[in-house]
Amino acid sequence: MSAERFVIGVDFGTDSVRSILVNARNGEEAASSVFYYPRWKQGLYCDASAHMFRQHPADYTEGLEATIKECIAKAGADTAANVAGISVDTTGSTPIAVNKQGVPLAFLPGFENNPNAMFVLWKDHTAVKEAGELNVHAEKFPINYLQFTGGIYSSEWFWAKLLHVLREDAELRHACYSWVEHCDWIPFLLTGGTDVRQMKRGVCSAGHKSLWAAEFGGLPPDDFFSSWDPLLKGFTERLFTETYTSDHAVGNLSAEWAKRLGLPATTIVGIGAFDCHMGAVGGQIEPYHLSKVMGTSTCDMMVAPADEVAGKLVRGICGQVNGSIIPGMIGMEAGQSAFGDAFAWYKNLIAWPVNSLLAKSALINRDTAERLTTEINDSILTTLSEKAAQLPLHENDELAVDWLNGRRTPDANQLLKAAFTGLDLGSDAPRVFKALVEATCFGARSIADRFRSEGIPVKGLIGLGGVARKSGFIMQMMADVMNMPIRIHKSEQTCALGAAMFAATAAGIYPKVETAMQAMGQGFERVYKPDAARNAIYEKRYEQYRRLGTFIEQGN
Repeated sequence: MSAERFVIGVDFGTDSVRSILVNARNGEEAASSVFYYPRWKQGLYCDASAHMFRQHPADYTEGLEATIKECIAKAGADTAANVAGISVDTTGSTPIAVNKQGVPLAFLPGFENNPNAMFVLWKDHTAVKEAGELNVHAEKFPINYLQFTGGIYSSEWFWAKLLHVLREDAELRHACYSWVEHCDWIPFLLTGGTDVRQMKRGVCSAGHKSLWAAEFGGLPPDDFFSSWDPLLKGFTERLFTETYTSDHAVGNLSAEWAKRLGLPATTIVGIGAFDCHMGAVGGQIEPYHLSKVMGTSTCDMMVAPADEVAGKLVRGICGQVNGSIIPGMIGMEAGQSAFGDAFAWYKNLIAWPVNSLLAKSALINRDTAERLTTEINDSILTTLSEKAAQLPLHENDELAVDWLNGRRTPDANQLLKAAFTGLDLGSDAPRVFKALVEATCFGARSIADRFRSEGIPVKGLIGLGGVARKSGFIMQMMADVMNMPIRIHKSEQTCALGAAMFAATAAGIYPKVETAMQAMGQGFERVYKPDAARNAIYEKRYEQYRRLGTFIEQGN
């Protein structure tokens, strides 16, 4: 490149949106910004007891504008003039009801505070009934329409969520024209889209969550859905047939958004995708290496040459789709429904007296109570990790199963619950925490074992995300349980960096994303190697975990 050109990667996470402004020549970060969703932070439109988690689109649009403008302000106007492209990744499946113009119903009068008109977040499990129905319904057809989604449809995905809100809300049912994923809506918004039928949908969301497949000629036919429930009749006609890989452009930034963001209208907007898929690219994924994006949940991504896995369909994962991660390769997705969320749950559990009672203390003033509460909460997980790491490892230590938010893979089942066994009066907080961390590592091991049992080798592990970079205790245990080294990527924002790599490709700076990945990748900061002695004990404990999981599942 004769002159410095810049690209923007935007990563919409569960709690916040992060934007980074990156030098397309070498991947160096020129500026970054984070925006925490204010409505989400207040707990609006959510009910954890009912497994309902919804997000208002205004949280996304406000965060998108705020973070990009802050990046531009930090980098300066000269840099802004040289921004060539923007790409976004989002959580998923996180869909929303829209009208014919592609406007989310939450932005329309009468729906401003209706949870069913919000984005249905990936971890919303209100559609468990609908997912179960679809799994039974699919067996009636000669074509297996679930074959590319692991054979089991999840309540976390597109069609189950759509039917659930249509059944639940008659007012929304009449106003809803179409149903769109977050990762497809943002590029549509940025390019000034006004007709939802012209929205370019990414193959990532379509193939992994919406039952789209080239082998079917698109989505399953209308009668597949209308015979499941008449409320879905005609919906396929309002959706899409064509899909695109993320190296393609949606179009140019609209005049409105160019002005709002302070960017040139020549800026290319790329096809969107899910966070873990772009995160795998930002983390420099390699064929047959599990790239583990570890945050509130985990997504385990793998790519393989199409000719090498031809005819192999891995049961019980979140799908395998040509081009969903790297164009021209089969992208395979698995993951755990709770990872960081499991540790957050435990922290909140044991911090309940502090959070609930300290402010009522007559011994200290309110300001001191608040500062003390914050200090204790901020140090709980770090201290637990330090103490748990010092504990000896025995075959019959406390044992847990990690299904606090159901099970994503292998074999999705959001009705499953977590469990702890082997507790006695000596089971203190660090010991129980150690069991919970082990359970999440055993859950990761079961995913790798499923790939292997289905004929897909696992040649290496790549750790990505906040947990991977911040917790040596968890990563060392992961290596010991998996009996494989795990490389930790340098970048703190692999998802946003992956989006930036796709932006550079969509803008024509690089001919393919692999070239962008090589030029812009930041490399790895450390490697955790397995301890043979500890692995020998974990092999026995893993079998106990499997037996306990089977017991729970049989009683469910």
